Parts: sequence; structure tokens; C-alpha cells
Amino acid sequence: MATDPYSELGVKRDASADDIQKAFRKLAKELHPDRNPGNKVAEERFKRVSGAFDFLKDPEKRKKFDRGEIDADGREIYRRAGPGTGGAAGAYGQGGGFGGARGSFDGVDLNDIFDMFGGGSRGSAGGGFGGFGGGQAAPTKGADLKVKLDVDLMDTIIGNTRRVLFSDGRTVDVNIPKGTKDGATLRLKGQGAPSPTGRGPSGDALVEIRVNPHPIFRMEGSDLHMDLFVSIPDAVLGGKVQANTPDGPVNVTLAKGTNSGGVLRLKGRGGIDSKTGNRGDLFAHIVVALPDDMDDELIKFCEDWRKDGGYVPSVTAFKRK
Repeated sequence: MATDPYSELGVKRDASADDIQKAFRKLAKELHPDRNPGNKVAEERFKRVSGAFDFLKDPEKRKKFDRGEIDADGREIYRRAGPGTGGAAGAYGQGGGFGGARGSFDGVDLNDIFDMFGGGSRGSAGGGFGGFGGGQAAPTKGADLKVKLDVDLMDTIIGNTRRVLFSDGRTVDVNIPKGTKDGATLRLKGQGAPSPTGRGPSGDALVEIRVNPHPIFRMEGSDLHMDLFVSIPDAVLGGKVQANTPDGPVNVTLAKGTNSGGVLRLKGRGGIDSKTGNRGDLFAHIVVALPDDMDDELIKFCEDWRKDGGYVPSVTAFKRK
């Protein structure tokens, strides 16, 4: 990033986390590549803004930056040791380099730092970093990035590809496998943060899936459930009615006298079992529905029926089949 993250987002140093998030959302909306196709300036600014937000949303990084302990790239800032402290003169001490006698760097024993990386020769002729030599840092894997991705229920049944936006401004197409469940985490190897030393592999991206509610279907395990609304004539007389399924509408047969609460089972029309790859079933729960506009003939029929005694619904009449 190599700049002031506060300036990049246009907020003050005492801005709250909520103010920082609002500023980022506003800028991200304005600068997003989808809204500025081919605009390299906007694209680069979008990346810097995303990086600044990713930096400041980490409370520990923000505190260290405010205290002057790290720069905007997250690199530690070392202070020069003063005279008479027994520390290194200037940045690296009088010996020039890290080899030779044990020394200190702003009160930190350099050899203790080397020990953290597995020891090695402390007095190599090249003045290198112990066992790593040549002044190079140890190979270190980059951090994993976590992101949430909202998908539709149908994406988990038929499979699909969705695009996810990372905080550093990158967009990556994510393959949604059939049978993916709500709360599942997909790992994208090598799509995380780069190695902090530049010599190790990048981290991974961890994409948490959130399945949006569907207007018709409800998922239970690998099975689907839905309400199937039928008219009074179809419920009384029986016959063919149309039911929606993930594969498109199909005709199902209602028995004569079908009541609300009855359930039709459509085998193999449900979701996907992620372990076996098999389809679950679709359960259609019957709901007898009155018309929105009842004509006079229907109203007269019901009036006469009630006058003649009609019937009293019982609990057993609505027992689920």
C-alpha cells in the first residue's frame, strides 16, 4: 500500500470502525471495476482503498500503525539505538551486518531472533541471517483470507460459478459444487495473501457459503419441501395439477378428496447429498386455496350447503398423510 491508510479512505485518525467501514463502502461502490470498465486509474485506486480498509479493520494492526511500530505495508519500523545503550550504532551497529558477536537492536538480542528461525551460523562470513544466508528472510506462507459468499439455493443443486470480491480488490470466480451446504467453507489454494518474506507460498482463500432463502423450496438435509397450492375443484375432484421442481414444472396427480396437510413425494427431485452425490426427494405439502375473487355462484353454493347442515371439520380431516 505504501501510503497512509487514513488518507486513502479520507477519514481522520480517530475515526470509528463504523466510520471507516462506511467510507470504504462508499469508495468501493464508486471505484469498483464493474462500474469503471477499462479505467486503470479507478482500478488502481480501488485496490489501494481496499488495501487500506483491510489494514485498518484489523484492530492490532491499526494500534501498531498509530503507535508508529509498523508502516502502512505492515512492516515493522525499527528505531535507532541511542549512544551508551550497549546497542547497535545506527541501524545495524558498528560491525556492519548481522554476523559476528552477539549484539542488540533497540534492546532486542539479534541471536534470539535467529533462534526463532531455527538457529544456524551466527558468524557467517557473508553476514547473513544464520542458516538462511545471504540476508534473505525465511520462507513464510502468506496469511489465509476469509470472505463470505451469498449464493442461491439453486446454485447448490445444479452447481454454478459465482464471483467473490476480496478486500485487496481482486475478484475471483468460485466454483460452487453440487451439494454445497449453508455454512460450508470452500478453500481456494494460493488465493490468499502473498508471503510476507516474498519467498514462501501465498496463503489460501477461505470462502464461507451462505445460502439465501428460496421463495418456494426449503432445504432439509438433501430433501426439499414446498407448499403446493391447489384449487377447491382439484382438491374435491382430484386430477392433474402442476408443481414446481428444481428441474422445472411437472404434473402430479391429486387423489379425489385431497385435503390441506396432505403430502406428495416426488422421488429424486430434491437437493444433492454432498457425500454420495445422489438426489434427495421433493415433498409437496398440499394447501387448499380459495380464489382471490369468489363469484356469486360459489358463494350461493356455500350458503345453501351451510343452511342444509354442511359439515364440521375434524382434527382427523387435516391429519398429514
